[in-house]
Amino acid sequence: MSGPNKIEQFLHENITWKRLLDFFNQENSYLKNRLSEVVDRATDKTLISTAEHFQNEFILNDECIQDIGKDIKLQEKTLQLTLAQKKLPDPKACKMQDKLRNEMFYLEKEFSKLKNEFNQYLLSTVG
Repeated sequence: MSGPNKIEQFLHENITWKRLLDFFNQENSYLKNRLSEVVDRATDKTLISTAEHFQNEFILNDECIQDIGKDIKLQEKTLQLTLAQKKLPDPKACKMQDKLRNEMFYLEKEFSKLKNEFNQYLLSTVG
């Protein structure tokens, strides 16, 4: 893949990642609201301590989403400048793109895992 095409592909990846981060933000917000509803009705101390665990995880997700989002924006600026100057992507930009790709893969996997664990927790509280 030639330089400009590679940069364009990187930029398309970044757009996809930003959309995914937006979805994760919305979903994380929904999960926190759902948790709040369950905690409001809970009386069992064990359920409440487990709820605190999930609340902490959701807060960590918010921070992770925000951090990756900042890195993606910085990467986009770098790539757009490189594209405007009709240069090839430098190794640092390629390495950063790989890092972001790995972080997004990990976030997606961990977010899905947490969401499944949370849904199992909710099932255990109603049954």
